[in-house]
Amino acid sequence: MIPTLLYATLAGMADVLGGLLVITPARRSHRFLHFLVSFGAGFMLAVAVLEMLPDSMQAAGGLTAVLIGYLLVHLTQHTLTPHFHFGEETHEEATVSRGIGGWALVGLLPHSFFDGVAISSAFLAGPELGALVFAAVALHKVPTGVSLASVMLASGNSARRAVLAVVAIAAATMLGAIVTPAVGVLVRYGLALSTGVTFYVAASNLIPEAQREPGWWVPAGVFLGVLAFYLVRVLLPGG
Repeated sequence: MIPTLLYATLAGMADVLGGLLVITPARRSHRFLHFLVSFGAGFMLAVAVLEMLPDSMQAAGGLTAVLIGYLLVHLTQHTLTPHFHFGEETHEEATVSRGIGGWALVGLLPHSFFDGVAISSAFLAGPELGALVFAAVALHKVPTGVSLASVMLASGNSARRAVLAVVAIAAATMLGAIVTPAVGVLVRYGLALSTGVTFYVAASNLIPEAQREPGWWVPAGVFLGVLAFYLVRVLLPGG
């Protein structure tokens, strides 16, 4: 349990790092951030298809749980809450209402909770899968923190509230990791639900962001992410 919580904490700290990149005056490379988004998308997609999905199918009703996980993120991020994207918010419409920042937080809390469920469930299935899922989750955490903090600031919230928001989603990830072993339905279906969440984040959130960038370098990051998955998988014990 302690190693799993440590991994979930490290993943949550990546949320905080992303938020700090937005509220501090230090210069940052927007191009590199977009590359990180596409690279993370490729890695997550490969982990979901090649590692998480086969294990999810071992449980009765696993595929249904995968679909539920996918639809859950769509419900919380793009149906019940206003649309937001993974990356720094620059749209003028974000300044219309202070409440948009709060809705962004509401939409990301379930997603972040299932990041923790994914890490914990994967480690329950095996250390190799746990390491791969941790890497996949950690890769998209920085863009998540950037997205939430920038929406908070663009909608008129203070830097302090932006920091509290990214700390909240980091805590949600830790909570997901903590409660998973103690909740029967998450022990049985947590990995399958998280597989659906991972599919959504990779294919419906991150890859469309990569496609928005001009040129080939950022979109090509998806393929590099997939190649990185294969490299990591070979290097892991039993690979």
